[in-house]
Amino acid sequence: MGHSDTMSLYRNSAWFLKGMTEFTRNAFLSTSKRFVEKDLEVSVAGRSFMITGANSGIGKATAMAIAKKGGTIHMVCRNKDKAEEARADIVKETGNKEVYVHILDLSETKKVWEFAEAFKRKYKALNVLINNAGSIMSQRDMNAEGLEKSFATNVLGVYILTKSLIPLLEKSADPRVITVSSGGMLVQKLRTGNLQSDRGRYDGTMVYAQHKRQQVVMTEQLAKTHTNIHFSVMHPGWVDTPAVANAMPDFHRSMKDSLRTPEQGADTVVWLAVSEAATTNPSGCFYQDRKMVSTHLPLAWTHSSPLEEQKLMSLLEDLAKTFQPH
Repeated sequence: MGHSDTMSLYRNSAWFLKGMTEFTRNAFLSTSKRFVEKDLEVSVAGRSFMITGANSGIGKATAMAIAKKGGTIHMVCRNKDKAEEARADIVKETGNKEVYVHILDLSETKKVWEFAEAFKRKYKALNVLINNAGSIMSQRDMNAEGLEKSFATNVLGVYILTKSLIPLLEKSADPRVITVSSGGMLVQKLRTGNLQSDRGRYDGTMVYAQHKRQQVVMTEQLAKTHTNIHFSVMHPGWVDTPAVANAMPDFHRSMKDSLRTPEQGADTVVWLAVSEAATTNPSGCFYQDRKMVSTHLPLAWTHSSPLEEQKLMSLLEDLAKTFQPH
């Protein structure tokens, strides 16, 4: 067993222990006792929120909660039927008709650009962007542009959508960008040398965890560059969603009774999106249960150099430019 194996074993068991005490439904119930109720007692009428992957799980729960507070919702979804059904649920339950469906598959890189450019032409403002859509693949697959599909969705799609919408966010009041990452990123150190996962064996959950680490780094870097937008990235805990059931059936089965509801998983997303309290914290931080937390496990050697972080950003910038429509 080499040093890196020992480390990854340590990281995974340290992570699981942390998860059992902090990421479960019971952990949410106990930590939520310190939540400030009035943080969420706000009206967001007149503010607009774009949520990717808003048709199920955490995305739908987030859309529902913000629609209840009067926000205008832009649901960005892959599947038209599922999206329309979710929209009907949200309108029916909240009485808020300002809920719009946009069909986009974030793994289709050129389409992400086209969507964002068209959105900027059509809408005068966007106050909050919530990057929630994610994908875990069981095997390696490519998109039309020749990029690995989950990277295209989880990393490049998030980068292009965010970068393209920044001018619109910057013209809007109190602009925020929230990215739904995952505690799984804690077991991954940033690696920029294999972005397309074409080297070594393809392990979908580890690839996903690496993407979630890349989202954290991306958030930290964008926060430094675009100082008038409040950026945040968060871990929803272990949540019972269709995505988890499909991608990690064993984990889902064995942990079923400990998993959070989508509403519990969405709580911090909603808090980051609507509360005044959230923006009193610095931009670019990582959150769990409404609290800023470290992006590294203790002693886990997952820190990356500023150089490596810069490298990720310039690789993303180059890839994004390659597929930008002219």
